[in-house]
Amino acid sequence: MKTGLQQHAGLRQELKVNPRLYQAMDLLYMPLLDLQQHLKQELLTNPFLELVEPEDEDDDSTDPEEAASEPQDLAESETTTEAEPEKTGDDDVDWEAVLLDGFETGGQREEHEEREWYEPVTVATKDLSDHLTEQLSLLELSPRQAFLADEFVGNINDDGYLACLLTEIQRGVNELLVREADEREIEGNVPEFSDTEMLQVLQIIQDLDPPGVGARDLRECLLLQLRAAGQRDTLAYRLVEEAFEELIGHRWSELSKRFGISAQEVQGAADEIKKLDPKPGLRYSAGGDNYIIPDLVVDKIDGQYHIFLNDGNLPRLKLSRAYREIARDKKRFDTESKDFIASKLNSANWMIQAIEQRRQTMLKVMHYIVDRQKDFFERGVQALKPLTLREVAEAVGMHESTVSRVTNEKFVQTPRGVLPLKFFFSSGLSTADGDDVSARGIKDQIEKLVAGEDPKHPLTDQAIVEVLQQTGVQIARRTVAKYRDQLGVLPARMRKRV
Repeated sequence: MKTGLQQHAGLRQELKVNPRLYQAMDLLYMPLLDLQQHLKQELLTNPFLELVEPEDEDDDSTDPEEAASEPQDLAESETTTEAEPEKTGDDDVDWEAVLLDGFETGGQREEHEEREWYEPVTVATKDLSDHLTEQLSLLELSPRQAFLADEFVGNINDDGYLACLLTEIQRGVNELLVREADEREIEGNVPEFSDTEMLQVLQIIQDLDPPGVGARDLRECLLLQLRAAGQRDTLAYRLVEEAFEELIGHRWSELSKRFGISAQEVQGAADEIKKLDPKPGLRYSAGGDNYIIPDLVVDKIDGQYHIFLNDGNLPRLKLSRAYREIARDKKRFDTESKDFIASKLNSANWMIQAIEQRRQTMLKVMHYIVDRQKDFFERGVQALKPLTLREVAEAVGMHESTVSRVTNEKFVQTPRGVLPLKFFFSSGLSTADGDDVSARGIKDQIEKLVAGEDPKHPLTDQAIVEVLQQTGVQIARRTVAKYRDQLGVLPARMRKRV
């Protein structure tokens, strides 16, 4: 066998994705707010793009079909008939110099755009760490206590719990003491933090607001809140302190025998415990409010459902006539400038086409969803039909991945509220009459059955199966149990009231 390097000629097929196709897919994937920011950035970086002003709404240059027919290179651009350049109001700006000199002379335009697109940011608010530090500053603590308290605050998570063991914090602060002593060249042994000091400072932290902060587990968190409310001598406190496992297991009979009281009294105490906050730190969470701007609007007008794109605040783009006039005379540019101009012009054309394609794709998908789920809009969740991405893709003549991008992180405003597009997709179950019903509709039925049950005789999973079968829904008990868990509904044994 001969070894060595050899060359062979051959033919093969290979799929390559055009960079413009990547861009189109990215635009399709972007939610409305992200798309707004992306278009604003494109306006700043591509001189051939400019905003459509209100008085220009009827301008032919805004038409996507015209954008599609724009030249793909400079040679073609010479043969294109153009209208006279618009008056931009910036007569003191030498646009030709801007294009030739790398846009260094266009400061006035750039400043104008920055002012136009400036958006104030949300003002930062105090989080849990700030709230605790502020309270500690009002206490008379020794330097050692203040140092250790700061370490405790740094190890409290957003829920308000101590995120690591006391021994870990103790080891860490003692190592810091030794390191600081070495840096300052302090002679003699620096006293380490003892177990007693650790517990004393932890007690200081746990006495701060909100009640329950600094707890090491749920049980301690509940006990701290009961102490702060002056309920240390109550049955609720005893249940949490002495029989926490039986309490969370809803073993009312065992608890009533153990404490010599009735099961009703045990449940009454458990109801009081339910009012406590298991995550007290979240009320001071630094997370901001998440606002949803729907990408689409479905409205019922004269008995018919109409679909609109909610893109009124989206920047409308058109090709800049001023720059196209400059780019037409290619004799004034060298090869590098020609390539740059052709690249930017083609990019602007493609951007306008991609945006229009995104609009049409979203409308096409939403029209099918509304036609398919019309019963939902009329009667509610129980009438929701099963729907898959593949079904929509086949109906609208698109690839399944395209439909997935359209529906990802997109929201629609409907007569039944603002919903994610993913809401309309779910698996289905068969009914006795041969129709299919959405799994989301089944969950809604289970939730309503549990809400209307007799607390003393709650519905078991098998009982729910029988009720659903009476309505024609064929479902297994394990499926009911799975849906119940997804809804956060406890088993019948733990829902029972005595």
